[in-house]
Amino acid sequence: MKQIKLNFAAVLIALTASISMASAQNVQVGGEAMLPKKDIIDNAVNSKAHTTLVAAVKAADLVATLKTAGPFTVFAPTNDAFENLPEGTVGTLLKPENKATLTKVLTYHVVAGKYTFDDLVKLIKAGKGKATLPTVSGGTLTFTMNGSHNILITDELGGTANIIVYDVIQSNGVIHSIDAVVMPK
Repeated sequence: MKQIKLNFAAVLIALTASISMASAQNVQVGGEAMLPKKDIIDNAVNSKAHTTLVAAVKAADLVATLKTAGPFTVFAPTNDAFENLPEGTVGTLLKPENKATLTKVLTYHVVAGKYTFDDLVKLIKAGKGKATLPTVSGGTLTFTMNGSHNILITDELGGTANIIVYDVIQSNGVIHSIDAVVMPK
């Protein structure tokens, strides 16, 4: 009887570990599975929560860049985040004559390198409560803890965004969904 209990416990532990690993690798964003073997663009186009971001990336001609080896960390605003911008902002940014401004805003959401939640927390702790990372646009983003498992991002204008989905691992980096659009100077 003792042997059966031990074997059952071992099977239960192995099954739990297997389920945890499978769910960690199959994160869903916008109702779609984000597959770690796909790149940032190939996953993002499937997320119903990021259609505005994908349209903006296409309008700024950044698709080819975000399909390269990277690695990149993308702080991806949701559709709701874009909808919370002042009325007309997204439409204005998507106009061909505003491509340079759109590119600056989008690349402000990208950091060179792969920074998972744990990596960001380590940087914040090492910085005594604050970490600053340079963005691809040339600006900086500041990260602080907002609770035990929430990271707050502050942009150069003092605006903030919460990371609402962490560690969506990609073949060329990681995506974190955020609830607001961060803006460069």
